[in-house]
Order: sequence, then structure tokens, then C-alpha cells
Amino acid sequence: MNENFKTIISSAKPTLVDFYASWCGPCQRMHPMLEEVKAKVGDKATILKVDVDKNQALAAEFHVQSVPTLIIFKNGEIRWRQVGLQRPSVLESAIASVEDAE
Repeated sequence: MNENFKTIISSAKPTLVDFYASWCGPCQRMHPMLEEVKAKVGDKATILKVDVDKNQALAAEFHVQSVPTLIIFKNGEIRWRQVGLQRPSVLESAIASVEDAE
């Protein structure tokens, strides 16, 4: 997962990563919201889900201490980060702002 993950987040296209855990209630509520965001942004962004229990090294590398943690990467750099449940409109705005920024 790690090498593939690095390749994906290094893209010029924004990548929204949802660091989650299967036992986390807010993470479960985040899933349909991410589906809604994906339907709206289409190919403008990639959306990945990373289970922190199965990918502890990756979670540690990005200092994920609470779930859900949502991070938007572009060209391998963190461009936006929030912890906790986020409304689809917030995520869409964040993706749009990262997409437009150079």
C-alpha cells in the first residue's frame, strides 16, 4: 500500500485521504458523505480511505492521532487537513481550492 499510496498522493490531481477506523462511529457516518463528494467532483480528485489499524505506519507518518482525519494532498504535499466529521460542502470547497492553487 505504501508505494502505491505515495504514487497516488504525488499526482497533480488533488487526493482526499480519509484516515479512518472500522470501529469509529463518525468514520462510518463519513463514508456516505465521501460517496456524495466523489459523485460531485468526479475525476477532478481522487478519494482514498486508509484504515489506520491496518496501516499504522502510514497513519504515524502523517501524525494521525484521531479518526476521522481528512487530508488533501497535491503533488505529494499536504494542502488541507481536518480532524472529525466534515460536511460534503466543506470537502468540495477544500478540493476546489486545492485544485485551483498552484
